Amino acid sequence: MHFPKRTFTPVMLQWLVWLFVLLLLFFSLLSEDSFGQAASFSLINTAFYAVVIYGNIDFLYPRLYLKGHRWLYIIATLLFLIVLGMSRGYLVMTLYNTFFAKYPEPITMVGLVRNIVGMVLIYVLSFIFRIAIAYFTLKRQTEEMMLQKTRTELNLLKSQVQPHFLFNTLNNIYYEAYREAPRTAHLIERLSEIMRYFVDESPKEKVQLSTETAFLKNYITLEKIRIRHEITLEFHTDVQENCEIPPMLLMTFVENIFKHGIDKSSTTNQINISLVQEAHRLLFRTCNGLPVHTTYSERGSGIANLRKRLDLLYGNNYTLTTEKTAGNFIAFLSVPL
Repeated sequence: MHFPKRTFTPVMLQWLVWLFVLLLLFFSLLSEDSFGQAASFSLINTAFYAVVIYGNIDFLYPRLYLKGHRWLYIIATLLFLIVLGMSRGYLVMTLYNTFFAKYPEPITMVGLVRNIVGMVLIYVLSFIFRIAIAYFTLKRQTEEMMLQKTRTELNLLKSQVQPHFLFNTLNNIYYEAYREAPRTAHLIERLSEIMRYFVDESPKEKVQLSTETAFLKNYITLEKIRIRHEITLEFHTDVQENCEIPPMLLMTFVENIFKHGIDKSSTTNQINISLVQEAHRLLFRTCNGLPVHTTYSERGSGIANLRKRLDLLYGNNYTLTTEKTAGNFIAFLSVPL
């Protein structure tokens, strides 16, 4: 299988656009001016164009207009364009009179107004530039998501080596163990359900919340056999049966509990898990003890990777928080349903 070839990033495309503008200005001026004059003026003009465009789309527009300060945005934009237009006019005329003019020319108000008008035209073009950047950024993100999806599907196919053979073998082992060791048979059954979830449910875009909950409980059952002492675990659920969420969305929190939040030498390990539906949102909360020498960080616990996945799935429409209290670690997730 061949993955898509590497394409230009939005930043690379912007550099190409500005290089094209610089060369276009240079060769248009070169027909009437000397090489040095054409090079100097094309560099100055390109620099001022870039300041106008990025000053608007990266600073003025998002920080003023998008936050509701529209009149302040209009006033700031006018002042911004006037200052840049006059600065460009003074700089160009000073450079021309100093290095290229046989007879110095005065800096007139008409010339400065023309420079200001030129800045206004570039300002209008900045919105087209902003739309183009947003389009290529979205296109790039879509390509990366498709590439990641293709890689995930490929890895999943590689991992599915005769799944039916594996399930049938586990079922046979289960029946053999059931006659001699019912508890072991129970654990084999849980393992079989987890593996069936990986094969049948995880490739889907969304799964039933009841299926996801059953998967978490099976995982917890298998993790508990590795702990010498009994743990106190409360798993509270209050959700509708027809809810759906992306698969493996809640797994990171539960996995981190057993990876970082269990003291295997302690007899007082306590875990509280809550899964509640409020209005059109799903609220998931975990609380567990925090061993003294643990290193519980987002980078080490996988929460940072979960945050990236949530960004792709929900944009800004989610809440993910982690908090250390006196001896406890609390994680909270809120996503729309």
